[in-house]
Amino acid sequence: MRSLSLHKFSLHTFSPRKSRLTTLLALMTALASCAQAHGAATTQPTSAAELPVGDGQVTDHPQADNVYSCVTEFRGGGARHVGDWFHGDTWNPLEKPHVQGEVLWPDAALTLSVTDQLLSVQGNGLPVQQATGFFPIARTDPVYAYDTNPNPITAQTLAFSIPLRPSKAAEPGCLGLGMIGFSVTGVAFYNALDDAGLDAAAHEVQDLCNGHPQGKGQYHYHSSSPCLPGAESNSLVGWALDGYPIFGMRDAKGELITNADLDVCHGRAENVSADGRSYDYAYHLTREYPYTLGCYTGQVLPETVRAIRSSLGPPTPRGPDGRPVQPRQP
Repeated sequence: MRSLSLHKFSLHTFSPRKSRLTTLLALMTALASCAQAHGAATTQPTSAAELPVGDGQVTDHPQADNVYSCVTEFRGGGARHVGDWFHGDTWNPLEKPHVQGEVLWPDAALTLSVTDQLLSVQGNGLPVQQATGFFPIARTDPVYAYDTNPNPITAQTLAFSIPLRPSKAAEPGCLGLGMIGFSVTGVAFYNALDDAGLDAAAHEVQDLCNGHPQGKGQYHYHSSSPCLPGAESNSLVGWALDGYPIFGMRDAKGELITNADLDVCHGRAENVSADGRSYDYAYHLTREYPYTLGCYTGQVLPETVRAIRSSLGPPTPRGPDGRPVQPRQP
């Protein structure tokens, strides 16, 4: 058995401000290229950074540019407002505010162990060598006017396995609202939807790394992150729960990948190498909705789903407005 362990990095190995400035410049350049590639879209962007809002692009079957969702009725939670970064049917990531703060997590851990059939994953869900914002969102934070996320980031005890040699399922599988994959830094990937079934990346206010916690405190991404190594290239950025790798936003020639290059599940058949193993299929991050996955191409093991659910515990009680209900004090 071979293992890769990433854990408890010392603080002096991380320079978040310098890294974030570099990735922000790359983000602006790539967004401009993406907008030019989609100049013939129905909704014309008002600037090079504009992206179409994905609201309404959720289905109960596989369909390109959509999220094939296991959930068909939504709670109505999520962010409460549309901010100034919306311009009709488009939104501008460069105008969107972020949750304040830079919190480092020296105890962040991720360990991958390889057996004959499985890739075993152990971690605590905290971002390895990356920072987060301050959560819950403080009333003094200007973004509180748009998003009042009341959840703190908490460590999880994650232990599950995914197929080491995935194969395509007979039919694409739907995506749940929780964890659909994980990044090379140990952060969970969620699909593109918020609790209301809307475009989470556009509506929800997140931190400088485009992450935030859900009701159980699991920190996660709904889209790409400027803090995710490899996101701007043709590099491995994580794995989906069906075992297939997730790669960055560019192809082997350095060209920006768009939805038009991908299938209904937001991936494509190609020969790639990830962590020393060969795969004949990979998902790709994109600037445009649905950002990560549209559905599962491979079969997700039932025991994978059970193990993740068990680690997060029972569902959080919520009120009619979708907000967590605090237990009464005796």
